[in-house]
Amino acid sequence: MNPNTKQQMGLQCGIVGLPNVGKSTLFNCLSNAKAQAANFPFCTIEPNVGVITVPDERLTKLVEIVNPKSIVPNVIEIVDIAGLVKGASKGEGLGNQFLGNIRATNAIIHVLRCFDNDNVIHVDGSVDPIRDKEIIDTELQLKDLESIDKKIQKVEKMAKTGGDKDAKKAYEVALVYREHLLAGKSARTAPVTEEDKEYIEDLHLLTAKPVLYVCNVDETAVNTGNAYVDKVREAVKDENAEVLIISAQIESEISQLDTFEERQMFLDDLGLTESGVNKLIKAAYKLLNLATYFTAGVQEVRAWTITQGFTAPQAAGVIHTDFEKGFIRAEVIKYEDFVKHNGSEAAIKEAGKMGVEGKTYIVQDGDIMHFRFNV
Repeated sequence: MNPNTKQQMGLQCGIVGLPNVGKSTLFNCLSNAKAQAANFPFCTIEPNVGVITVPDERLTKLVEIVNPKSIVPNVIEIVDIAGLVKGASKGEGLGNQFLGNIRATNAIIHVLRCFDNDNVIHVDGSVDPIRDKEIIDTELQLKDLESIDKKIQKVEKMAKTGGDKDAKKAYEVALVYREHLLAGKSARTAPVTEEDKEYIEDLHLLTAKPVLYVCNVDETAVNTGNAYVDKVREAVKDENAEVLIISAQIESEISQLDTFEERQMFLDDLGLTESGVNKLIKAAYKLLNLATYFTAGVQEVRAWTITQGFTAPQAAGVIHTDFEKGFIRAEVIKYEDFVKHNGSEAAIKEAGKMGVEGKTYIVQDGDIMHFRFNV
Protein backbone atom coordinates (compact mmCIF):
# COMPACT_ATOMS: atom_id res chain seq x y z
CA MET A 1 0.00 0.00 0.00
CA ASN A 2 1.18 3.50 -0.82
CA PRO A 3 2.27 5.10 2.50
CA ASN A 4 0.30 8.25 1.61
CA THR A 5 -2.92 6.37 1.11
CA LYS A 6 -4.89 6.67 4.30
CA GLN A 7 -6.54 3.64 5.80
CA GLN A 8 -10.22 4.04 6.58
CA MET A 9 -10.43 5.37 10.14
CA GLY A 10 -9.85 2.56 12.63
CA LEU A 11 -12.57 3.60 15.04
CA GLN A 12 -13.29 1.37 17.97
CA CYS A 13 -16.22 0.87 20.29
CA GLY A 14 -15.57 -1.15 23.42
CA ILE A 15 -18.40 -3.42 24.53
CA VAL A 16 -18.60 -3.77 28.34
CA GLY A 17 -20.88 -5.45 30.85
CA LEU A 18 -20.80 -7.71 33.88
CA PRO A 19 -20.69 -11.51 33.42
CA ASN A 20 -24.01 -13.09 32.27
CA VAL A 21 -25.69 -9.91 31.04
CA GLY A 22 -25.65 -11.09 27.40
CA LYS A 23 -22.53 -9.19 26.33
CA SER A 24 -20.74 -12.17 24.77
CA THR A 25 -23.89 -13.32 22.96
CA LEU A 26 -24.21 -9.84 21.50
CA PHE A 27 -20.55 -9.65 20.53
CA ASN A 28 -20.86 -13.04 18.80
CA CYS A 29 -23.93 -11.83 16.91
CA LEU A 30 -22.02 -8.72 15.83
CA SER A 31 -19.18 -10.98 14.75
CA ASN A 32 -21.52 -13.00 12.62
CA ALA A 33 -21.94 -10.87 9.50
CA LYS A 34 -24.96 -12.87 8.37
CA ALA A 35 -26.93 -10.97 10.96
CA GLN A 36 -26.51 -7.58 9.36
CA ALA A 37 -26.19 -7.47 5.64
CA ALA A 38 -27.02 -9.48 2.58
CA ASN A 39 -23.42 -9.94 1.52
CA PHE A 40 -20.84 -7.83 3.34
CA PRO A 41 -17.87 -9.26 5.22
CA PHE A 42 -16.88 -9.36 8.85
CA CYS A 43 -13.51 -10.39 10.11
CA THR A 44 -12.01 -10.97 13.53
CA ILE A 45 -8.56 -9.48 14.00
CA GLU A 46 -7.96 -10.93 17.44
CA PRO A 47 -10.27 -13.11 19.52
CA ASN A 48 -11.85 -10.03 21.03
CA VAL A 49 -11.83 -7.60 18.08
CA GLY A 50 -14.26 -7.69 15.19
CA VAL A 51 -14.37 -5.46 12.13
CA ILE A 52 -17.99 -4.82 11.28
CA THR A 53 -19.57 -3.40 8.16
CA VAL A 54 -21.80 -0.40 8.81
CA PRO A 55 -25.17 -1.21 7.18
CA ASP A 56 -26.18 1.59 4.83
CA GLU A 57 -29.20 1.33 2.54
CA ARG A 58 -27.79 4.22 0.47
CA LEU A 59 -24.72 2.19 -0.50
CA THR A 60 -26.95 -0.68 -1.64
CA LYS A 61 -29.01 1.75 -3.75
CA LEU A 62 -25.90 3.32 -5.34
CA VAL A 63 -24.60 -0.14 -6.24
CA GLU A 64 -27.93 -0.93 -7.95
CA ILE A 65 -27.71 2.26 -10.04
CA VAL A 66 -23.99 2.21 -10.93
CA ASN A 67 -23.37 -1.56 -11.05
CA PRO A 68 -19.64 -1.16 -10.17
CA LYS A 69 -16.88 -3.77 -10.30
CA SER A 70 -16.24 -3.47 -6.57
CA ILE A 71 -18.01 -2.23 -3.43
CA VAL A 72 -16.29 -0.92 -0.28
CA PRO A 73 -18.55 -0.29 2.73
CA ASN A 74 -17.70 1.61 5.92
CA VAL A 75 -16.41 -0.36 8.89
CA ILE A 76 -15.97 0.07 12.62
CA GLU A 77 -14.19 -2.15 15.12
CA ILE A 78 -15.97 -3.62 18.11
CA VAL A 79 -13.75 -4.72 20.99
CA ASP A 80 -15.09 -7.24 23.50
CA ILE A 81 -13.62 -6.00 26.75
CA ALA A 82 -13.65 -9.04 28.98
CA GLY A 83 -13.41 -9.49 32.68
CA LEU A 84 -14.72 -6.33 34.29
CA VAL A 85 -15.57 -7.19 37.87
CA LYS A 86 -15.83 -5.33 41.14
CA GLY A 87 -12.29 -4.29 42.08
CA ALA A 88 -10.98 -4.05 38.50
CA SER A 89 -9.56 -0.59 39.20
CA LYS A 90 -7.39 -2.20 41.89
CA GLY A 91 -6.23 -4.91 39.49
CA GLU A 92 -8.81 -7.60 40.39
CA GLY A 93 -9.64 -10.11 37.62
CA LEU A 94 -8.10 -8.88 34.40
CA GLY A 95 -8.41 -5.38 35.82
CA ASN A 96 -5.39 -3.60 34.39
CA GLN A 97 -5.56 -5.29 31.02
CA PHE A 98 -9.26 -4.53 30.84
CA LEU A 99 -8.78 -0.85 31.62
CA GLY A 100 -5.93 -0.61 29.10
CA ASN A 101 -8.19 -2.08 26.39
CA ILE A 102 -10.97 0.35 27.16
CA ARG A 103 -8.64 3.37 27.13
CA ALA A 104 -7.80 2.65 23.49
CA THR A 105 -11.45 2.77 22.36
CA ASN A 106 -13.34 5.85 21.10
CA ALA A 107 -16.71 5.03 22.68
CA ILE A 108 -18.34 2.52 25.03
CA ILE A 109 -21.28 0.18 24.44
CA HIS A 110 -22.52 -0.78 27.90
CA VAL A 111 -24.73 -3.89 27.97
CA LEU A 112 -27.20 -4.14 30.86
CA ARG A 113 -29.32 -7.15 31.76
CA CYS A 114 -32.99 -6.15 31.70
CA PHE A 115 -34.62 -9.59 31.64
CA ASP A 116 -35.67 -12.21 34.22
CA ASN A 117 -34.64 -15.81 33.62
CA ASP A 118 -34.05 -18.28 36.42
CA ASN A 119 -31.80 -20.38 34.17
CA VAL A 120 -29.31 -17.52 33.67
CA ILE A 121 -27.73 -16.83 37.02
CA HIS A 122 -26.89 -13.22 37.75
CA VAL A 123 -23.41 -12.64 39.10
CA ASP A 124 -24.87 -10.65 42.04
CA GLY A 125 -27.88 -12.89 42.65
CA SER A 126 -30.64 -10.60 41.36
CA VAL A 127 -31.53 -8.58 38.28
CA ASP A 128 -30.83 -4.88 38.81
CA PRO A 129 -29.47 -2.99 35.79
CA ILE A 130 -28.89 0.21 37.79
CA ARG A 131 -26.69 -1.58 40.34
CA ASP A 132 -24.83 -3.28 37.46
CA LYS A 133 -24.29 0.05 35.74
CA GLU A 134 -23.01 1.58 38.98
CA ILE A 135 -20.53 -1.26 39.57
CA ILE A 136 -18.92 -0.64 36.17
CA ASP A 137 -19.19 3.16 36.48
CA THR A 138 -17.48 3.04 39.87
CA GLU A 139 -14.54 1.01 38.57
CA LEU A 140 -14.04 3.39 35.65
CA GLN A 141 -14.47 6.47 37.86
CA LEU A 142 -11.87 5.19 40.35
CA LYS A 143 -9.40 4.70 37.51
CA ASP A 144 -10.14 8.22 36.22
CA LEU A 145 -9.64 9.61 39.70
CA GLU A 146 -6.15 8.08 39.73
CA SER A 147 -5.37 9.79 36.41
CA ILE A 148 -6.72 13.14 37.63
CA ASP A 149 -4.75 12.92 40.89
CA LYS A 150 -1.54 12.30 38.93
CA LYS A 151 -2.33 15.30 36.74
CA ILE A 152 -2.94 17.49 39.80
CA GLN A 153 0.40 16.45 41.33
CA LYS A 154 2.12 17.25 38.05
CA VAL A 155 0.71 20.77 37.56
CA GLU A 156 0.04 21.91 41.13
CA LYS A 157 3.47 23.33 41.83
CA MET A 158 3.67 25.23 38.54
CA ALA A 159 0.12 26.52 39.01
CA LYS A 160 0.79 27.80 42.52
CA THR A 161 4.05 29.57 41.76
CA GLY A 162 1.88 31.57 39.39
CA GLY A 163 4.01 32.01 36.29
CA ASP A 164 2.45 29.40 34.03
CA LYS A 165 -1.07 30.34 32.87
CA ASP A 166 -1.74 26.98 31.23
CA ALA A 167 -0.67 25.07 34.31
CA LYS A 168 -2.96 27.23 36.46
CA LYS A 169 -5.92 26.56 34.15
CA ALA A 170 -5.14 22.81 33.92
CA TYR A 171 -4.98 22.68 37.72
CA GLU A 172 -8.37 24.41 38.09
CA VAL A 173 -10.02 22.16 35.50
CA ALA A 174 -8.53 19.01 37.09
CA LEU A 175 -9.96 20.04 40.48
CA VAL A 176 -13.46 20.37 38.96
CA TYR A 177 -13.17 16.84 37.52
CA ARG A 178 -11.81 15.50 40.80
CA GLU A 179 -14.76 16.83 42.80
CA HIS A 180 -17.20 15.52 40.18
CA LEU A 181 -15.66 12.02 40.18
CA LEU A 182 -15.53 11.93 44.00
CA ALA A 183 -19.29 12.57 43.96
CA GLY A 184 -19.67 9.30 42.02
CA LYS A 185 -20.40 10.98 38.69
CA SER A 186 -18.81 10.27 35.32
CA ALA A 187 -16.44 12.74 33.65
CA ARG A 188 -18.75 13.13 30.63
CA THR A 189 -21.22 15.10 32.81
CA ALA A 190 -18.64 17.37 34.49
CA PRO A 191 -19.61 21.08 34.50
CA VAL A 192 -16.84 22.24 32.14
CA THR A 193 -16.69 24.02 28.79
CA GLU A 194 -15.40 22.51 25.53
CA GLU A 195 -12.22 24.60 25.94
CA ASP A 196 -11.73 23.29 29.49
CA LYS A 197 -11.85 19.71 28.23
CA GLU A 198 -8.72 20.29 26.17
CA TYR A 199 -6.68 20.62 29.38
CA ILE A 200 -7.33 17.00 30.34
CA GLU A 201 -7.56 15.50 26.84
CA ASP A 202 -4.17 13.80 27.24
CA LEU A 203 -5.61 11.65 30.07
CA HIS A 204 -8.15 9.86 27.81
CA LEU A 205 -10.52 9.60 30.77
CA LEU A 206 -12.58 6.42 30.61
CA THR A 207 -15.82 8.00 31.82
CA ALA A 208 -15.47 10.95 29.42
CA LYS A 209 -16.00 8.65 26.42
CA PRO A 210 -19.45 8.77 24.81
CA VAL A 211 -21.62 5.85 25.89
CA LEU A 212 -24.50 3.85 24.47
CA TYR A 213 -26.56 1.79 26.93
CA VAL A 214 -27.88 -1.45 25.47
CA CYS A 215 -30.77 -2.92 27.45
CA ASN A 216 -30.82 -6.67 26.82
CA VAL A 217 -34.47 -7.74 27.14
CA ASP A 218 -36.44 -10.92 26.47
CA GLU A 219 -38.59 -11.44 23.38
CA THR A 220 -41.75 -9.98 24.94
CA ALA A 221 -40.17 -6.58 25.62
CA VAL A 222 -38.20 -6.01 22.42
CA ASN A 223 -40.74 -3.58 20.92
CA THR A 224 -41.94 -1.84 24.05
CA GLY A 225 -39.24 -2.13 26.71
CA ASN A 226 -40.10 -3.01 30.32
CA ALA A 227 -39.81 -1.68 33.88
CA TYR A 228 -36.04 -2.33 33.93
CA VAL A 229 -35.57 -0.30 30.73
CA ASP A 230 -37.63 2.56 32.21
CA LYS A 231 -35.31 2.61 35.23
CA VAL A 232 -32.24 2.75 32.99
CA ARG A 233 -33.70 5.64 30.96
CA GLU A 234 -34.42 7.55 34.16
CA ALA A 235 -30.95 6.85 35.59
CA VAL A 236 -29.06 8.08 32.50
CA LYS A 237 -31.26 11.03 31.52
CA ASP A 238 -28.56 13.59 32.41
CA GLU A 239 -25.75 11.72 30.68
CA ASN A 240 -26.45 12.69 27.10
CA ALA A 241 -26.38 8.98 26.27
CA GLU A 242 -28.55 6.89 23.98
CA VAL A 243 -30.50 3.87 25.25
CA LEU A 244 -31.11 1.00 22.85
CA ILE A 245 -33.38 -2.02 23.43
CA ILE A 246 -32.10 -5.32 22.05
CA SER A 247 -32.83 -8.99 22.69
CA ALA A 248 -29.54 -10.89 22.46
CA GLN A 249 -31.62 -14.09 22.35
CA ILE A 250 -33.46 -12.94 19.19
CA GLU A 251 -30.20 -11.70 17.62
CA SER A 252 -28.66 -15.09 18.29
CA GLU A 253 -31.56 -16.81 16.49
CA ILE A 254 -31.33 -14.41 13.53
CA SER A 255 -27.60 -15.02 13.17
CA GLN A 256 -28.26 -18.73 12.63
CA LEU A 257 -30.49 -18.13 9.60
CA ASP A 258 -28.77 -18.55 6.25
CA THR A 259 -30.34 -16.12 3.84
CA PHE A 260 -31.18 -12.43 3.93
CA GLU A 261 -34.82 -13.31 3.03
CA GLU A 262 -35.17 -15.75 5.95
CA ARG A 263 -33.87 -13.14 8.34
CA GLN A 264 -36.32 -10.54 7.02
CA MET A 265 -39.23 -12.98 7.42
CA PHE A 266 -38.16 -13.75 10.98
CA LEU A 267 -38.05 -10.01 11.78
CA ASP A 268 -41.46 -9.43 10.14
CA ASP A 269 -42.99 -12.17 12.32
CA LEU A 270 -41.75 -10.33 15.40
CA GLY A 271 -42.99 -6.98 14.11
CA LEU A 272 -39.45 -5.61 13.77
CA THR A 273 -38.20 -3.56 10.80
CA GLU A 274 -34.50 -4.30 11.29
CA SER A 275 -32.28 -6.40 13.50
CA GLY A 276 -31.00 -5.08 16.82
CA VAL A 277 -27.46 -5.60 15.60
CA ASN A 278 -28.14 -3.24 12.68
CA LYS A 279 -29.55 -0.64 15.05
CA LEU A 280 -26.57 -1.08 17.34
CA ILE A 281 -23.99 -0.54 14.59
CA LYS A 282 -25.81 2.55 13.31
CA ALA A 283 -26.07 3.94 16.84
CA ALA A 284 -22.36 3.29 17.43
CA TYR A 285 -21.54 5.17 14.23
CA LYS A 286 -23.63 8.10 15.43
CA LEU A 287 -22.04 7.90 18.88
CA LEU A 288 -18.60 8.32 17.32
CA ASN A 289 -19.84 11.52 15.62
CA LEU A 290 -19.20 10.11 12.16
CA ALA A 291 -20.65 10.85 8.76
CA THR A 292 -20.39 9.11 5.39
CA TYR A 293 -19.73 10.42 1.93
CA PHE A 294 -19.59 8.33 -1.24
CA THR A 295 -17.51 8.08 -4.38
CA ALA A 296 -19.37 6.35 -7.19
CA GLY A 297 -17.99 5.14 -10.51
CA VAL A 298 -18.07 1.97 -12.60
CA GLN A 299 -14.78 0.78 -11.09
CA GLU A 300 -15.90 1.21 -7.49
CA VAL A 301 -18.69 2.49 -5.30
CA ARG A 302 -17.26 3.28 -1.90
CA ALA A 303 -18.39 4.69 1.42
CA TRP A 304 -15.87 6.91 3.23
CA THR A 305 -15.90 7.64 6.95
CA ILE A 306 -15.35 11.20 8.12
CA THR A 307 -15.95 13.10 11.34
CA GLN A 308 -19.02 15.36 11.32
CA GLY A 309 -17.99 18.87 10.28
CA PHE A 310 -15.09 17.91 7.98
CA THR A 311 -14.38 20.38 5.15
CA ALA A 312 -14.08 19.20 1.54
CA PRO A 313 -10.22 19.15 1.61
CA GLN A 314 -10.23 17.17 4.89
CA ALA A 315 -12.69 14.69 3.37
CA ALA A 316 -10.46 14.40 0.29
CA GLY A 317 -7.50 13.72 2.59
CA VAL A 318 -9.22 10.57 3.87
CA ILE A 319 -8.70 9.08 0.38
CA HIS A 320 -5.12 10.28 -0.04
CA THR A 321 -2.98 12.97 1.60
CA ASP A 322 -2.15 14.41 -1.85
CA PHE A 323 -5.87 15.05 -2.47
CA GLU A 324 -5.93 17.33 0.55
CA LYS A 325 -2.64 19.10 -0.25
CA GLY A 326 -3.48 19.77 -3.91
CA PHE A 327 -7.24 20.32 -3.46
CA ILE A 328 -8.77 22.57 -6.14
CA ARG A 329 -12.50 21.93 -5.83
CA ALA A 330 -15.11 19.27 -5.15
CA GLU A 331 -18.03 18.34 -7.37
CA VAL A 332 -20.91 17.42 -5.10
CA ILE A 333 -24.19 15.66 -5.85
CA LYS A 334 -26.75 15.11 -3.11
CA TYR A 335 -27.73 11.47 -2.67
CA GLU A 336 -31.44 12.16 -3.36
CA ASP A 337 -30.60 13.94 -6.64
CA PHE A 338 -28.28 11.12 -7.72
CA VAL A 339 -31.06 8.57 -7.18
CA LYS A 340 -33.76 10.76 -8.75
CA HIS A 341 -31.75 11.15 -11.98
CA ASN A 342 -30.62 7.52 -11.91
CA GLY A 343 -26.94 8.47 -11.67
CA SER A 344 -26.89 10.31 -15.02
CA GLU A 345 -24.33 13.08 -14.72
CA ALA A 346 -25.80 14.86 -17.77
CA ALA A 347 -29.30 14.86 -16.29
CA ILE A 348 -27.98 16.00 -12.89
CA LYS A 349 -26.08 18.90 -14.48
CA GLU A 350 -29.08 19.85 -16.61
CA ALA A 351 -31.25 19.99 -13.49
CA GLY A 352 -28.64 22.28 -11.90
CA LYS A 353 -27.95 19.76 -9.15
CA MET A 354 -24.18 19.43 -9.54
CA GLY A 355 -22.57 21.63 -6.87
CA VAL A 356 -19.04 22.94 -7.32
CA GLU A 357 -17.59 23.59 -3.88
CA GLY A 358 -14.38 25.14 -2.56
CA LYS A 359 -12.15 24.70 0.48
CA THR A 360 -14.65 25.92 3.06
CA TYR A 361 -17.48 23.55 2.10
CA ILE A 362 -18.63 21.38 5.03
CA VAL A 363 -19.33 17.86 3.76
CA GLN A 364 -22.85 16.62 4.49
CA ASP A 365 -23.74 13.03 5.34
CA GLY A 366 -24.62 11.20 2.10
CA ASP A 367 -22.84 13.58 -0.31
CA ILE A 368 -21.51 11.95 -3.49
CA MET A 369 -18.19 13.60 -4.22
CA HIS A 370 -15.61 13.90 -6.94
CA PHE A 371 -12.40 15.78 -6.16
CA ARG A 372 -10.29 17.88 -8.50
CA PHE A 373 -6.73 18.31 -7.33
CA ASN A 374 -3.22 18.90 -8.64
CA VAL A 375 -0.01 17.52 -7.18
